[in-house]
Amino acid sequence: MKKILLTVFSMGVVTLAASSFVNASTINLTGTLRDFESSHPDFQYVIGVDPGIVANTLGVDGKPVYAGGAGTLTTTGAANFNQWYNDVPGVNTTSSYTITLDNSITPDPNVYTFSDMTFFPLTAPEDPENFFFTYEIHSDFTYQGGETFTFSGDDDVWVFIDNQLVMDLGGVHTMLTGSVDLDTLGLTIGNDYDFDFFFAERHTTESHFRIDTSININNEVPEPATMILFGAGLVGMTGLRLRRKKTK
Repeated sequence: MKKILLTVFSMGVVTLAASSFVNASTINLTGTLRDFESSHPDFQYVIGVDPGIVANTLGVDGKPVYAGGAGTLTTTGAANFNQWYNDVPGVNTTSSYTITLDNSITPDPNVYTFSDMTFFPLTAPEDPENFFFTYEIHSDFTYQGGETFTFSGDDDVWVFIDNQLVMDLGGVHTMLTGSVDLDTLGLTIGNDYDFDFFFAERHTTESHFRIDTSININNEVPEPATMILFGAGLVGMTGLRLRRKKTK
């Protein structure tokens, strides 16, 4: 398994380097946090399990597509939902956050785990338990056969593999568990596939977050259409998404 690192020289020359992390004891996944106020219409709102908030296929921007019409049990329509995973000045603030999955937590060294039963990545002295945020991770992996992905937590979680929804834990609820067996998805061994993960914490009083997976997810692959550009020769180059393409 390899991760792609982008090195950009000042004259605009881009080179790729690869570093292996086969047999790594940890996997670092860097995603995007967005902090919201409790006054947002979809936060601190109705409590309930709410599947079907998003469509079965990711949008062209790599984000979930709202499928709730005028609203669902726990959401208030597309306009407000579309703020969850996009930067909206005056509505949310954005920061980067890395979780570390460790293969020493369970007896199986092929399973990588991150577990935090008080998951408050945006804590501050004046706000020790910030309940109102979203988190998204975008990465990829090479399918080996036999992999699984399990999430336990609250609130909403959606997982997409190859742009298709494979886990729907939508809603404002106590801890729920979802699991997907990749062997049931019709994937081809040796091919590369996108992995997209979306989480929302929308209500007090709990924030649980646990991942257990045997997928060798690539480390720290950037969010869609988001790359930091270095060097004078690259001014104006935007929207670059570094993703390995699947072999058909």
